[in-house]
Amino acid sequence: METYINKETIAYRKASRRVKELKGFYGNLTSYCLVIPFLAVLNLLTAPGYLWFLWPMMGWGMGIAAHAVTTFGIGKSWEEKKIKELMEEDRKNIKTL
Repeated sequence: METYINKETIAYRKASRRVKELKGFYGNLTSYCLVIPFLAVLNLLTAPGYLWFLWPMMGWGMGIAAHAVTTFGIGKSWEEKKIKELMEEDRKNIKTL
């Protein structure tokens, strides 16, 4: 029974961490989608000769791209393998005690 509870607790914590990652990414993306158009309109109304809103759009866009890679992309399978490896080591160490 104890093993089942531990596995369930681990699964819950993992899912909770994943939800926080997703929430953070989508919050960042939503902010970007709201703020950048506002900056574009402000720029075009006040100084249409110089499109300064492109600078924050590109900088923040690169940040969102990096956030997307860490949330959805490269490295996730490596992390999963490493977590399983470390958990297996811990399990073996506990059995030898």
